[in-house]
Amino acid sequence: MDDFLPIAYFQNQFVPFPEAKLSIATHALHYGTGAFGGLRGILDPQNSNQVLLFRLERHCQRLSQSARYLYYDLPAEKIQKVIIEFVQRNRPQTSFYIRPFVYTSDLGIAPRLHNIETDFFVYGMMFGDYLSPDGVSCRISSWYRQEDRSFPLRGKISGAYITSALAKTEAVKSGFDEAILMNTQGKVCEASGMNIFIVRNGQLITPGFDQDILEGITRDSVITLARDLGIPLVERAVDRSELLIADEAFLCGTAAKVVPIQRVESYELPQQRPLTELLRSKLAAITENREPAYQSWVNVVPLS
Repeated sequence: MDDFLPIAYFQNQFVPFPEAKLSIATHALHYGTGAFGGLRGILDPQNSNQVLLFRLERHCQRLSQSARYLYYDLPAEKIQKVIIEFVQRNRPQTSFYIRPFVYTSDLGIAPRLHNIETDFFVYGMMFGDYLSPDGVSCRISSWYRQEDRSFPLRGKISGAYITSALAKTEAVKSGFDEAILMNTQGKVCEASGMNIFIVRNGQLITPGFDQDILEGITRDSVITLARDLGIPLVERAVDRSELLIADEAFLCGTAAKVVPIQRVESYELPQQRPLTELLRSKLAAITENREPAYQSWVNVVPLS
């Protein structure tokens, strides 16, 4: 457990991480009735006595909205307050990841969301690169992304991630780094835990919300940056065949940041990736609080 931060928030109090334990009868464990968030934190390169959190307000807002699917009223302001105190109590000295989680905490076996207790915890871990920054190989998964008409895809509901787990393991066991899932209409959707962008003829393209994607916060950041930089951008359905002839393609997410796609199936993509590298370097500068125009995206948390 050396990689985990020493203090967790559990059952409305801060406790040593090893003491934050759940019963094997916990309802959410059996039915996937939980929702989670995830955000990165780094030590401020200019001041080691403070931590930088990227788009904390937006992450808390999304988790609060996800909790509503579970009939759990958890204000974003409470989540934010807990996370800030969590960081201050742990005093991390390297890059780290925070995992807040809401869930049905009752002990029982009936699948339901009424007449049931809910709760909220937070823990964290030291965290480096989730995927190789040099780029990844991707296969088209045999598993399809769920549809919004059968699953609340606007939330990060834990039960949905069985599809991501199946797709990721299928990809790795067949010699790839990552999976790309299609939606039920046969259009490109997203990776196992990341959104996807392609570049064609100087235009940045990404599947829109009508393609059953997760409303990714890094995705939103990339879109905003692209528009601010004057990069032509369109949100639309993307065909599988477009992936294979893209000028550039990349994945993005809180854990992955911005990672170029080197290969899709047996098709090598170009090694020159000017837009990908521009957006990646710009986003890195913002997360390190080196871009004054985007300081509202960065929360500075003092450690003393």
